[in-house]
Amino acid sequence: MLKLSALAAVLPLSNLFEKTQAAKVDKPIVLSTWDFGVQANEAAWKVLSANGRALDAVETGARVPEADPKITTVGFGGAPDRDGRVTLDACIMDEHGNCGAVASIEHIMHPVSVARKVMENTPHVMLVGDGATQFALESGFPRENLLTPESEKAWKKWLETSRYKPVINVENHDTIGIIAMDSSGNLSGACTTSGLAYKMHGRVGDSPIIGAGLYVDNEIGAATSTGLGEEVVRIVGCHLVVELMRQGNPPEQACRIAVERIVKKQPQKSKDIQVGFLALNKRGEYGAYCLQKGFNYAVYSNSIKNRLLDSKSYY
Repeated sequence: MLKLSALAAVLPLSNLFEKTQAAKVDKPIVLSTWDFGVQANEAAWKVLSANGRALDAVETGARVPEADPKITTVGFGGAPDRDGRVTLDACIMDEHGNCGAVASIEHIMHPVSVARKVMENTPHVMLVGDGATQFALESGFPRENLLTPESEKAWKKWLETSRYKPVINVENHDTIGIIAMDSSGNLSGACTTSGLAYKMHGRVGDSPIIGAGLYVDNEIGAATSTGLGEEVVRIVGCHLVVELMRQGNPPEQACRIAVERIVKKQPQKSKDIQVGFLALNKRGEYGAYCLQKGFNYAVYSNSIKNRLLDSKSYY
């Protein structure tokens, strides 16, 4: 057996680093935001454990909460805007830097899959509004009524006061973000949401914006976010987290620095909102950090069987 010094003589240093690191990576692995990430991870793991591609895994996982009418912050059953219209946002990104997104799409249960169609079948990154809905229908997605009786009842109750103040960790956890590494060591991610409850019609948060709600760099890692999207957009949060990992910060620390930047820019506002980041690097290390206590995320790998973990918080 070659010693490390002898191996270095026959391998470029970059290849040597990759080979020595590869043995340490616990892959495949998938992470999802919030407690409904447990069910999303279950579906994603079926793909990953069969040596499937991370891109297929994150799409499969994200479709689970999209189809669950009990989850009022994602997909079918999502809380409507103040006009009573359910508008959805989603994006997806693969290991090659390919990405697709839809924003303010209506009548389509699985916007994450439409986002993938945008990525694979168009020259664009994002389609919005009626254009996104038209593209989805032309691509074979069925037109569906996404406003459930329960969500409609809650909206009509809200109309009695029309008071708009999202509740931390209730209306503010409006997203499922899901990131994964497959058996080949490739990364992908997806993010999907119905947005803030009773938002202005046409409002779009960070979730479908590549670099804000999701970012994947196959050389470095992946990150996704949740919470009040406007504050994530202001700092291009997930791109920031990945770049902080590029600089050598482990995932949790990269997420923490991003959260601290929000606090620095909005010191008073940050006390009353929630934002959380979740990140995974190429070594299979992961971590999260948020503004307020209450953000959790699910992890599934060969060594961690779909455990729900609490994120550390600034406050």
